[in-house]
Amino acid sequence: MERRNADSNHPDGQGPASADSPRPESGRTSSERASSGWGNPDWRFVGGHRALDLANTVAPRPPGPVERDYLSDPAGLLEWAQRAEVVDAREAERVSRAWQPEFVFSDVLELRGLVDDVLAGRRLGELSRRWAEAMGRAELVPGDGGAATLVVGADPAMMIGDRLADALVDLVRNADLSRLRECPVAEGGCGWLFLDRSRNQSRKWCTMDDCGTHAKSKRLTERRRASR
Repeated sequence: MERRNADSNHPDGQGPASADSPRPESGRTSSERASSGWGNPDWRFVGGHRALDLANTVAPRPPGPVERDYLSDPAGLLEWAQRAEVVDAREAERVSRAWQPEFVFSDVLELRGLVDDVLAGRRLGELSRRWAEAMGRAELVPGDGGAATLVVGADPAMMIGDRLADALVDLVRNADLSRLRECPVAEGGCGWLFLDRSRNQSRKWCTMDDCGTHAKSKRLTERRRASR
């Protein structure tokens, strides 16, 4: 039986699950998604997994003080969900007609708050209960050759939260967490989490174009000052 969930179609193994619509933006890079006329073009998706992209919606990440929260309201959440390819444009329209915005927004923030604890083996019971709720709303739909497809997030009112709960379960069940890294805050990074899929597993920064370049510039400035 095929299973279509929140991570089945993304270029890193992730993407929205829909029984009736393809995902037209599948495979687009973070920079391509950032240049599509969105309200928040500076959003970046570097985690390599949907659950990590959710964790990375604050900068810098806790335990230090958060300077920016990219999920500031339900409208921002709906845009982020499209940008992160949790839902496609047609599904987002269905969500906007069916959801209770503040309830879903609160639900997603609770899931975001679970990420670090779940990665540390804590609060698994909470995640299990939330995931069970998502599975209770999932649907089996006919597939090719008599096979069935399990669609997570079939209920548009709870689609975003259900798919993110499923993504978090997928992260701790199936991802290679030996490749999990954190952009180093102490060295000028943002604390964002990512899966290091580089050949020699030497990736240090969320992106070299952002935190990596900033940290190098900072070190260069400090060396110049010290040499005066």
